[in-house]
Amino acid sequence: MADEAKAKGNAAFSSGNFEEAIRHFTAAINLSPTNHVLYSNRSAAYASLSKFSQALTDANKTVELKPDWGKGYSRLGAAYMGLHNYSDAVSAYKKGLEVEPNNEALKSGLADAEAAVARSSRSRPGQGASPFGEAFGPEMWVKLSTDATTRGYLQQPDYVKMMQDIQKNPNNLNMYLQDQRVMQSLGVLLNIKFQTRNPEEDSEMPSAEDSTSKGAPEVKRTSAADAESNVHKKAGVEHVPEEMDIPDEDKDKRERKKEALKEKESGNATYKQKNFEAAIQHYSRAIDLDDEDISFLTNRAAVYLELGKYEDAIKDCDKAVERGRELRSDFKMIARALTRKGTALVKLAKSSKDYEPAIETFQKALTEHRNPDTLKKLNDAEKAKKDLEQQEYFNPQIADEEREKGNEYFKEQKYPEAVKQYTEAIRRNPKDHKAYSNRAACYTKLGALPEGLKDAEKCIEIDPTFSKGYTRKGAVQFFMKEYDKALETYQEGLKHDPQNQELLDGVRRCVEQINKASRGDLSPEELKERQAKAMQDPEIQNILTDPIMRQVLEDLQENPNAAQQHMKNPQVMHKIQKLISSGIVQVK
Repeated sequence: MADEAKAKGNAAFSSGNFEEAIRHFTAAINLSPTNHVLYSNRSAAYASLSKFSQALTDANKTVELKPDWGKGYSRLGAAYMGLHNYSDAVSAYKKGLEVEPNNEALKSGLADAEAAVARSSRSRPGQGASPFGEAFGPEMWVKLSTDATTRGYLQQPDYVKMMQDIQKNPNNLNMYLQDQRVMQSLGVLLNIKFQTRNPEEDSEMPSAEDSTSKGAPEVKRTSAADAESNVHKKAGVEHVPEEMDIPDEDKDKRERKKEALKEKESGNATYKQKNFEAAIQHYSRAIDLDDEDISFLTNRAAVYLELGKYEDAIKDCDKAVERGRELRSDFKMIARALTRKGTALVKLAKSSKDYEPAIETFQKALTEHRNPDTLKKLNDAEKAKKDLEQQEYFNPQIADEEREKGNEYFKEQKYPEAVKQYTEAIRRNPKDHKAYSNRAACYTKLGALPEGLKDAEKCIEIDPTFSKGYTRKGAVQFFMKEYDKALETYQEGLKHDPQNQELLDGVRRCVEQINKASRGDLSPEELKERQAKAMQDPEIQNILTDPIMRQVLEDLQENPNAAQQHMKNPQVMHKIQKLISSGIVQVK
C-alpha cells in the first residue's frame, strides 16, 4: 500500500501537482514511517512549493534515517538555500560529500552555496556591480519553475541560455532587457509585476508555448517535469524525488496510454458521425494499446448495439466488468457496462424467459449505481416480459374449455372450484367477457361482493352490449343495498336490450325498495342501516354539503311553496330522489 501511494506521489510530482504529491507521500509515510526515500520525496515537493521550512524538516528526517545517503544531504542543502541559510547549506553539502565524494549534485550544490555565501558577505554592491545580483542566486531556478508565467519558458533553449549567462554575471542583464521574457522573469524574481508590453505588441512577444525562438534550431521538446528537473539540477537543488526516474517500459506505457486516448477521441467523433465501422476500429486500437481503461470496451459495445451485433456487445461488456473489478474501476463504469449488456440481452429476447437474464443484469447494474436510465430499462423489461407471458399463454380454445369446466362446477354449486376454472380461462384469454361475467356470479354467490362488482364492470368494459354484464353488476349493487345505483345499472342495460326480462325484474325490485323507504315502511333497524350506508357514499356526502341543496331541504320543511319551485329543477329533483331512496329523507 505504501508503494502504491508513493507511485501516485511520484506521478503527481512529475505532472507538477505538488500539493497532491505531498498528500500521497504523507499517506505513504503514515504506512511506512521509517522509509527515508518518502521523506526525501516530500521534502522535494515542499521545496517546489517554496515551503522550505517543511522541506528542511523532512530533509533532516531523511538524514536521520539514512545518514550514509548522499541525496539526503542534497535535500538538506537545498532547503537551507531556499531559507537563505547559505552557511548551513555549505555544511550540509560538505557532509554529503564526505559520504559520497563523487556525487556531482553535491559538488554543484556546494559551489552554488559557497558563491551565495560570498555574495551575501558584501554589504553593498561594488563599483559596476548589478543591483539585481541577489535576484539571480541559486534559488532563481526554483522561482522560475514554480511560477505559472515563466515555467513554460524553461523549455526554450535560448531563454535558458540567457538566464544562465545572467546568473553567471548579473551585469549582463542589460544585454537582454529588450527580451520581454527576461523582463517578465525579473519581475517574478523581484516579486514585482512589470508592464512589459502594450496590448498591440502581443503578437511580437514570444509565448511560453513557442517551441523555439526565431532563428533558433529546432530541438526535441521535453516534458515540463523534465525541464523542471534540469533547472533544479543547474541550481544545485535537485528537487526530483529519489524514485522519479521512469523506466523505459513505464515511459512506453505512458505513451501507449496517450495514443489510446487519441484513438478513443477519434472513435467518439466517428461514432457521432454514425461511421460505426471506423469507430470500432479506433476503439479496438485503443483497447490494444491500453487494457486498463474499460471505457474503450463499453464504447465499442455501444457501437455494436447500433450495428445490431448484440453478441459482440455482450462479450465486450462482460470483459469490461471482469477487467473493471480487477482494476477496481469506478462503480459507475461497471454499472454502464452492465446496463449495455442488459440492453443487448433485451434486443435478443424472443420469449418471456429470455427477459430474465436481462432483468437480472439491470438489477446488478442498479446495485452498482442507481441510474434513472437503467431503472427505466428495468421497468420496461419487466413489463415486456409480463406482456409476452400473456401472449405466450393466450389460447382462446383452451379458454373456452376452462370456462365450460367452470360452468359445470357452478351448476354443482361448487363455487370455489368454478372460480378457479374461470380464472384460468381469463388467463388464457383476457378478452373473454363471458368468463368475467360467470366469475362475477360465483363471487356473488360466495358473498365476495367487491370482487364480483369488479368482474362485472370488467365484463361491461370489454363488451358494453352484453346484457348479462349489467344483470351481474345490478345484482351485486342490489345485495350491497345500493338500490339507486343498481336501478341506474339495470336502466343502462335496458338501453342495449330493452326486452331483457332479468333487467326488467331488476328495475322492479329496485323501485320497490326505493318506494319502501319513501313510504316510511322500513323498520327502525333497516332505516338506521340504510342511512349509515348512505352516509358513506361520496355522492350523498356531496349532496348534503351543497349549500343550495341544504337550502332546498330547509324549504321542504318550512316553505312548501319555495320547495315546489325547487322541484321543477330536474337536477334538484334527482338529488332529492337520491336522498329519499337512501333513507336520508322521508316523505310522510
